[in-house]
Amino acid sequence: MTLVLIRPLVTLASLSLLLLAGCSEQLPEPSETLAEASDDSALEHAAKHLDPKYVCPMHPQIVRDEEGSCPICGMDLVARMIDPNQGKHPKVEISNEVVQSMGVRTDYAKFDTLWKYIRTVGRVEYDETLTAHVHPRADGWMEKLNLRAEGEPVEKGQLLGSLYSPEILAAQVDFLIALDQRDTKTSKRRIEKARNRLRLLGVTEGTISRIQQRARTQNTIPLVAPASGVVTKLNAQEGMYVKPEMEIFTIVDPSRIWVMVDIFEHQIDWLAEGLTAEISVPAYPGRTWEGKVEYIYPDLDPKSRTLRVRLAFDNPNGMLKANMFADVVIYGGPKHNVLVIPQEALIETGERTSVVTALGEGRFQPVDVVTGMRRGGRVEILSGLQEGNEIVTSGQFLIDSESSLQASFSRMGE
Repeated sequence: MTLVLIRPLVTLASLSLLLLAGCSEQLPEPSETLAEASDDSALEHAAKHLDPKYVCPMHPQIVRDEEGSCPICGMDLVARMIDPNQGKHPKVEISNEVVQSMGVRTDYAKFDTLWKYIRTVGRVEYDETLTAHVHPRADGWMEKLNLRAEGEPVEKGQLLGSLYSPEILAAQVDFLIALDQRDTKTSKRRIEKARNRLRLLGVTEGTISRIQQRARTQNTIPLVAPASGVVTKLNAQEGMYVKPEMEIFTIVDPSRIWVMVDIFEHQIDWLAEGLTAEISVPAYPGRTWEGKVEYIYPDLDPKSRTLRVRLAFDNPNGMLKANMFADVVIYGGPKHNVLVIPQEALIETGERTSVVTALGEGRFQPVDVVTGMRRGGRVEILSGLQEGNEIVTSGQFLIDSESSLQASFSRMGE
């Protein structure tokens, strides 16, 4: 009779078969008694039976259960023992010689003051509230035009040209008829009605007064500038037929300009209307203009994930030109008593943000942190560190990689 033994598990059923068969083979002794196993914790018991892993020093992705060489570079695999007590980011021990050769530098987390300010680039535009658009109020012909090209400066009330319109001429006739009938009971109402019609057709008060004084019509009516500024659009020429929907002149006052900037989403909390802003332009090196945040637009650009902000600046000399690019700084004031560290100490992988803390005697450990404001090479720490913690500012990436590798081995062992 053939008997197959399954080791190291020995059940009562297999023991019975051995006795019945008269087998003289001795049962194997257990490697440890139940009493001994109960004395060890679960982690200590697991640690006794964990085999080391072998990894390539140059290619950490090469991991084997036994000794050998790396199939990529040929280097001997190095044994790595797994510590079952390791956490998410295991500690790393490095000798003083290695620390010095790596050029490891450290600094301390401390409370300080950070100034909130935003640096960005903006574009100069005309202030739309100081823009005047001139349309004819009736169909007609441009009999005369005093402007020759765009860009010409004009003053408020300046004569820009003259317009001949049959509709306006008919309104003048009605106005004169109403004046001739001023002795009737309804004359005052008719005169005012005819006068208002001329106003609605764009006839100036001076022209209406001259028509009344001379008691005769004018074939053409003057077109005057409604505001001072620069003509940025000129869509009419002498003899051209124009309609009310045509914008024949656009006049912009450049004494005050806007600067449009785009602010990143993470900086929105620093913004508020009325904050001080400063700009400089490449055309005038060393010169700055001071203004303020005038308006914050309500929606973000869905593609760039930025918020549009409008800044206002006085431009009395007209030095700032539309479509200029400007370097912009928006000042948000100080933020006191914040825990800060050098920004160079951060390790940002896209999935986590961490720093490497120095524990003393060549021991280091990565710690996940939550960051806040960043200014002047320093970053605010919202959680993860305390004042006085020593953190690594140079060489932390190698230490973090070693800790991540040990954590990977620990997960493999589990």
